[in-house]
Amino acid sequence: MIAPPDEVVRQAARTLLREERLDTTVLAAQLGISRVTLFRRVGNRDAILGEALWWLAERTLHRAVADHDARRADLREPGRLRSLAVIEDYRGVLGTAPALRRFLDDEPATAMRILTDPRGRVQPRLVEAYTALFERDVEELGLVPDVPLPLLSYAVVRLGESFLYSDVMVSREPDLKAAATVCDALVTGVLGVRAG
Repeated sequence: MIAPPDEVVRQAARTLLREERLDTTVLAAQLGISRVTLFRRVGNRDAILGEALWWLAERTLHRAVADHDARRADLREPGRLRSLAVIEDYRGVLGTAPALRRFLDDEPATAMRILTDPRGRVQPRLVEAYTALFERDVEELGLVPDVPLPLLSYAVVRLGESFLYSDVMVSREPDLKAAATVCDALVTGVLGVRAG
């Protein structure tokens, strides 16, 4: 039986979680298929990495949403938008994820190309996910954004990348607290959220 594309992605994600380099020859052998079939099913190595990284990112984001929503109201930061709390939690998990750090350390150019490409498999999906988070806040709170929410989401994703991957991009230590402060200021300003 030929491995379905989602099994290829899951196996690639498991490889990354073990902090191993993704080798398409090894991956194909693990799945019992040829490299040609592997490429036909999911694409080249960058495509497989992109799908695997998004598979992991999406689960991390869903977990951040579930954890936030399960938290008692009195343990949440008063007055803070749900979207911003979730995004900060998500970014915090990524910032300390050993598998992601290993990938960034071992293959910085590949990692940046796959994680930050606006036409790739990770960034556009993350923009869509952030847009959904902002849409919920806008709807529930009756906010009126100054710019379209997909544009705001793109800006927040790019800002987050610049802080999260700053060690690779500009040889500066990642500063997730600063990322939260800057992103919060941007989003609350664009959405017209008043302090207090």
